[in-house]
Amino acid sequence: MPKNNDKTNVMRILDGKKIRYMAHTYEPDAAMSGEEIAAILKEDADQVFKTLVTQGKSGQYYVFVVPVKAELDLKKAAKAAGEKAIRMIKQKELLPLTGYVHGGCSPIGMKKQFLTFLHETAKQYDRMFVSAGKVGFQIELSPQDLVSVTGCGFADITEENS
Repeated sequence: MPKNNDKTNVMRILDGKKIRYMAHTYEPDAAMSGEEIAAILKEDADQVFKTLVTQGKSGQYYVFVVPVKAELDLKKAAKAAGEKAIRMIKQKELLPLTGYVHGGCSPIGMKKQFLTFLHETAKQYDRMFVSAGKVGFQIELSPQDLVSVTGCGFADITEENS
């Protein structure tokens, strides 16, 4: 567990809501994939999730939380969000929009809470991993706790071969 001054904003939010989590840190490498992070954590990559930020044709922003080894299906994502089409935002848009950098984006504690969708496979696990809001920091928590803190819903949002 990180010392108090090593806590990220995500951890402080969870502490404030009295949600149990476990913090994990690792030495980050800019070229590191989510699957490599799962291996460092010695965890199943199906339980380690990445946070993707998109924009719908309407101009609204949406957040999708999917397993690191899966790819977001933009058609399924648009359908889940009730949009005609959805696009990934550009990397340079991420920090001003969410307050997070690429590789450290968490569904918890963004500057503004956007409508968020969690891949339906998360339901089958007691615990899952998401970014703690800073590169090199992950949190482990139950999918139900992620739902309670973000208000996210479950959806089938990945490509079939993922």
